[in-house]
Amino acid sequence: MGKRILIVDDEPNIVLSLEFLMKREGYEVATAGDGEAALEAIAAQTPDLVILDVMLPKMNGFDVCRRVRADPRWRAVPILMLTAKGRESEVSKGLGLGADLYVTKPFSTKELVAQIKGLLAAARDPGGER
Repeated sequence: MGKRILIVDDEPNIVLSLEFLMKREGYEVATAGDGEAALEAIAAQTPDLVILDVMLPKMNGFDVCRRVRADPRWRAVPILMLTAKGRESEVSKGLGLGADLYVTKPFSTKELVAQIKGLLAAARDPGGER
């Protein structure tokens, strides 16, 4: 079975395109449309990587990231923040809260796939930072 990726975004078109892209790369995909649903999905079946938007209903991506990093069960799950919020202060906040990468929309799908592969490889490399 392939690696499991959780896509958290409230824009259906973004979710559909990311889901298609990740499945094409051989990943198992789950989705959540708001911050609370993201935490429920992570609790139900811990993913190998989370693609997380910042602007979400119910709980924003920064708060989701903070909660994931605070829980020892999920601390090692790579988080890639993928968002339109690209100001330097927002990037710093996301990385400061524990996101492994911060990518702004619009994005290159080729680069995104490469970044995801790199995060997953680092997460399973026992000599890596995780």
